Amino acid sequence: MKKILVFMVLLFMIVVPVIHSAQTYTISISQIVEHPSLDAMRKGFMDRLKESGINAVYNVHIAQGNQATNIQIANQIRGENADLILSITTPSSQVLAQKIKKTPILFTGVTDPVSAGLVKSLMHPGANVTGMTDLSPVKRQVALIKEFMPEIKRLGTIYNAGEANSVVLTNLLKQICKENGIKVEEATIANSSGVYQAAKSLVGKCDAIYIPLDNTVVSGLEALIKVCRRNKLPVFSADTDSVVRGTVAALAIDYYRMGLQTADMAARILLGKKNPGNMPVESLQNLQLYVNADAAQKMGVSIPAAVRDRADKIIE
Repeated sequence: MKKILVFMVLLFMIVVPVIHSAQTYTISISQIVEHPSLDAMRKGFMDRLKESGINAVYNVHIAQGNQATNIQIANQIRGENADLILSITTPSSQVLAQKIKKTPILFTGVTDPVSAGLVKSLMHPGANVTGMTDLSPVKRQVALIKEFMPEIKRLGTIYNAGEANSVVLTNLLKQICKENGIKVEEATIANSSGVYQAAKSLVGKCDAIYIPLDNTVVSGLEALIKVCRRNKLPVFSADTDSVVRGTVAALAIDYYRMGLQTADMAARILLGKKNPGNMPVESLQNLQLYVNADAAQKMGVSIPAAVRDRADKIIE
């Protein structure tokens, strides 16, 4: 009898993981627009679930920055019978949270989930929604700009006033700049095609430009960089992927790592049957400092030795 029991236990230990690993989950993904930071979150999410042995099929939807398409995507996802929904950015998350009340929704790349109406509080989200915030360390980012330009008096910024996250970040930027004796010059856009004109409107009005985590602006970043290089106007970003594309520097979140951590939350929901409403909103604490030496030279600014020494990556 004892041998039989031992055999049954061993059999259970072998068979159960096989049954578990054979289960395939359906995950629907809504992303407002394609750009490197958002794509990195999505890739990190998928990579981590695969590493964890979780089988999943994905329905990936990209709204290409169009709000009407964003709403259509949410309606489509509602009929996909997903086990979990991943929403990347604030606009995608807001529409999904309004339309879907039962399926677990896990957001990532959301600046202020409370003011966006996604959760009741960071510690107790409530309902069927939780996720990760990417609230920028704006105070430290302004300090970095001052390291490059100690005498800066005017800082330009471009953002889409229709993105709730961008409004939150711009208000925070103005507050921090005021504390540092810096005037903020604003230029707003409605879509990525307006980035070029917005950048031109800031020439002569500011000493440098800061780009917040604005999906619309980042998707049209090359137009901004073109203007800034032509006018020797340094542009700093709130994400490291934009540094690779041509901004001077950024002290920011690693969005691939955010995707990995978001996937860990997804695993707890799928495997542990956790209720998203009881899972606190999470954030990444470790920041990355990227510097683009070529961009700095072309935009007429020198890289301080202290910044170069502590940079995680220098793009020559």
